[in-house]
Amino acid sequence: MFQIGEYVVYGAIGVCQVEAIGSMCLSGVESDKDYYTLNPLYAKRSKVYTPVDNQKVKMRSVMSEAEAYSLIDEMKDVELIDVVDDKHREHAYKESMKSCECRELVRVMNTVLRRKEERQALGKKMSACDERYLKQAQDGLYGELAVSLGIEKNDVEDFIEHRLCLRNMASAS
Repeated sequence: MFQIGEYVVYGAIGVCQVEAIGSMCLSGVESDKDYYTLNPLYAKRSKVYTPVDNQKVKMRSVMSEAEAYSLIDEMKDVELIDVVDDKHREHAYKESMKSCECRELVRVMNTVLRRKEERQALGKKMSACDERYLKQAQDGLYGELAVSLGIEKNDVEDFIEHRLCLRNMASAS
């Protein structure tokens, strides 16, 4: 069970802070059941109420700082989603996003960015589907990394680039 004040990742909502745990006094809601009251960090003025024993939406603790550094260091090596046609690719993107796992978000990002390069080489733009999933994956991953690393979400992309650049320089010498 999560504790009040703890940061969690709640499905597609992303990073939330547990505000309260207890029964809810609403008609139509089981009063003998405990619920989490979650504050989404990046969706101000909204709350999420979910049963403590919820099995429908994936909910997990935010990664640790060490796990965040490790993930960043491995980002370039995370395999791509290997699907040829657009219909199956979108399904694979959806499944990766539903998993609520950071490595899966990186897989989506790596796949979309590779496809973007390939399409640009052919004089084409990025597809709307790829653009949408890239944004969703970045929002989810960058939000969690920001909390884990104690930095602003807007600074995460630069942080990643800087760290990867330093690692490349270190391995070159």
